[in-house]
Amino acid sequence: MFLCLRILAKEYPYKPRSVPTENELKFHYMVHTSLDVVDEKISAMGKALVDQRELYLGLLYPTEDYKVYGYVTNSKVKFVMVVDSSNIALFDNEIHSMFQKL
Repeated sequence: MFLCLRILAKEYPYKPRSVPTENELKFHYMVHTSLDVVDEKISAMGKALVDQRELYLGLLYPTEDYKVYGYVTNSKVKFVMVVDSSNIALFDNEIHSMFQKL
């Protein structure tokens, strides 16, 4: 599955927490870096975002060890998911379905 999941909204302040506490700072950095990409993709979509109910952003930030994926709802709640790069069994459509289930 995923190693880290962040849900970001205006109503909820951003408080980074991870289950393995030794990687908490690393995950915080990856999520923070990928938020810039999320904002760029949302602004590039412009009016097309209004027409869609949900927006799957796809791969945001790949590293050697991890891959970061993004998803935004119509109420502008952002989901950022970090998965292990060594897990080659996860395909893009499976990541998309995980976001939809959330």
